[in-house]
Amino acid sequence: MILRILLFPVLLLLVGCDTKSDDPITADESLLLGKWKHTQSYISSGGPQYWVDQENGKIFEFFETGIFSSDMFAECSIGDFSIEEHQLILKYNCPDFASETENDDGFITYTLEFYSNYFILIPTSGPVCIEGCSFKYEKQN
Repeated sequence: MILRILLFPVLLLLVGCDTKSDDPITADESLLLGKWKHTQSYISSGGPQYWVDQENGKIFEFFETGIFSSDMFAECSIGDFSIEEHQLILKYNCPDFASETENDDGFITYTLEFYSNYFILIPTSGPVCIEGCSFKYEKQN
């Protein structure tokens, strides 16, 4: 009888706990595979940062071959991608393509925070937001 009384609260705790957490996941290239849409931006207008919905968000699509496509730039839409130490590294593969967001080596880089069904990119190359900014991308079917 006492065992039943003690076991009941423990079972309630186990059933009541949410096993789906929104903790960051260590990402590798395989987790990025598929199509992702920019849905929100974390911005500041001089004060505290806040999320705003992104209308007509840009699309990234990542392939098993290490290639990505994107509608980010009209001049170039394809390139190579990799992940190194929580950083997404993009190299657009179009002759004469240059962007102010590239670093000195020609890569566009972001800190990558990956979650179960979305990821957040924080620019680390080119001009970065003084107040800080980040971009949320959600998985598309």
